[in-house]
Amino acid sequence: MRRSEQRRAAVFALYQHDLTKRPLDDVFERDALPFTRALAHATADYTEELDGHIARHAKNWSLDRIAPLEKAILRTALLEMLHPDVVEADTPIPPEGAIDEAVETAKAFCGAEAPGFVNGILAAVMRTSIPDPNASGQS
Repeated sequence: MRRSEQRRAAVFALYQHDLTKRPLDDVFERDALPFTRALAHATADYTEELDGHIARHAKNWSLDRIAPLEKAILRTALLEMLHPDVVEADTPIPPEGAIDEAVETAKAFCGAEAPGFVNGILAAVMRTSIPDPNASGQS
């Protein structure tokens, strides 16, 4: 199973966990791979911090108004963007890749407005919270 599919499986597990309040381990597919499980658990562990980023950049939207699936997509992408070393992977996904995958997931499974919303929040977090590797640090 490709990493993008495993990320999507982690998003759906987090979504089900959020909706049903069942333990995260109870909502995984039986054949969920270790990366999927680790990503979902790490995202759940960092939810408070991730929600802070979402709330800060979701203009005119309270966290309660954001659809649960969109929150799961945002949280998962933010975890990989802000904490790339928390979940073991051969190569961490670059922030732009995490944004692209999140937007594609939103296009496939959410309403028409969701991809732009997801992109806007993730791009804002990337601009404000992730150092630019191309910046020289000199003025």
